[in-house]
Amino acid sequence: MRRPVFLGSLRRTTPISERWGFDRGTPIDRYYIEHFLAANRKDITGQALEVKDSVYTDRFGSGITATSIVDIDSRNDRATIVADLGVGGSLPESSFDCFVLTQTLQYVGDLDAAISNAFGALRPGGALLATVPAITRGSGPGEPVDLWRFTADGCSRLFTRAFGDDAVSVKSYGNVLAAVAFLTGLAHEELKEGELAANDSRFPVIIGIRAIRP
Repeated sequence: MRRPVFLGSLRRTTPISERWGFDRGTPIDRYYIEHFLAANRKDITGQALEVKDSVYTDRFGSGITATSIVDIDSRNDRATIVADLGVGGSLPESSFDCFVLTQTLQYVGDLDAAISNAFGALRPGGALLATVPAITRGSGPGEPVDLWRFTADGCSRLFTRAFGDDAVSVKSYGNVLAAVAFLTGLAHEELKEGELAANDSRFPVIIGIRAIRP
């Protein structure tokens, strides 16, 4: 016999937060992004490249000698490189020791071109630290149009095509509770640490990719 499930505040057809939880605290995907970067912080060093701003390089990097910021939007005053990642050769060749590429590839039409572009921008031994959404809300009016959702197996195929089989490690982050909470707009502060830390690869919130240019 089935036991009743009490949905409470989740019995609704609209999200609790329309802003991914920013108005309630910190979005749940940020919790996982930050854990991925913290686990790989030794790679964030030397000449660094980050998208849109340098928040994660500043927070997790060490021994940074210079930071460049890439954005497709020329109105971003922080951007030192204005480029479309999906256009081959739009990044300086062999120029960076680390590329922090978080939650960006879902907006790029040509994924293979973007990943090859990132590969080309790294110096030999340089690290690409990328995160992509496995689950998230779609784009709304006036928001950038996102195109993709990702799986760990799909990311392995995408990134090994550019970097090679032995240069890529992929990890999923999240579980079914975290995924439901993220979709409805709860903040990570509203879940317990153990609930967030539990990992179930069947229900990822994000995928983290570490790829090293040979």
